[in-house]
Amino acid sequence: MGVIAVIGGTGVYDPSMFENIEAKTMTTPYGDIAYTEGSYKGKKVIFLARHGAGHSIPPHLINYRANIWGLKKLGVTVIVSTTAVGSLNPDYKPGHFVLIDQFLDFTKAREGTFFDGNGKKVVHLGVGNPYSPEVRQAIEDAANELNIDIHNGGTYVCTEGPRFETPAEIKMYRQFGADTVGMTNVPEVVLAGEAEIAYATISMVTNFAAGISPTELTHQEVLDIMQELSDKFKALILRTIEKIDPNEDLPAHHRLAEYGGFKAALGADGDLL
Repeated sequence: MGVIAVIGGTGVYDPSMFENIEAKTMTTPYGDIAYTEGSYKGKKVIFLARHGAGHSIPPHLINYRANIWGLKKLGVTVIVSTTAVGSLNPDYKPGHFVLIDQFLDFTKAREGTFFDGNGKKVVHLGVGNPYSPEVRQAIEDAANELNIDIHNGGTYVCTEGPRFETPAEIKMYRQFGADTVGMTNVPEVVLAGEAEIAYATISMVTNFAAGISPTELTHQEVLDIMQELSDKFKALILRTIEKIDPNEDLPAHHRLAEYGGFKAALGADGDLL
């Protein structure tokens, strides 16, 4: 049976929206992860707080490989992640939701693949559709039913962090076609692709980016805005889960078909899944 995972980003830490919740841990080849197992409307759900308990892990130190490996081992077939983003697009206003469909990677020092040698195949992941169109459609349908402002499509630029971006950087990213900016979606989306998990991100716009906003942003402002809109965010996640069939066969589940699938491409390490 397939499992749905929710990766909670900034401001989305509380798994109590689900039923029958139980805190657990798992050891992976990349380190330990903590997660919550629960259910909603008869579907098994795994909740993982990307930044750890109490937002204790900065974006550049998140153990993305451990997180995605652990979810794969738990039988997750669909991931709905959340992010807080700044907007570079005047149509994407604070309080709106965005379902990004492309990314620009400006990270600098992150482990971005499971295929790092050591007996594994040389794998080149195709990323024409890094964010599952089918899962994005389910989220959009849920948002429309809840009368939530949402944009299905947009380019996310991922920066290394933990500092915010300069106005000059934002100007450059706008020229490159970016609509939103954040610090966590890469390599998470890439690793999910390698693991053949259908992945989509719900981004909440908390502010206009540096040089667009008339004031300089603080992290507390992001937290405050996320708190204000947390009920709307939770409602959207729950309605989305209702619409997702974790047992549906999706194109994302065959991303590494030419290599025999994720487990086969890992070689001996595939036995650990």
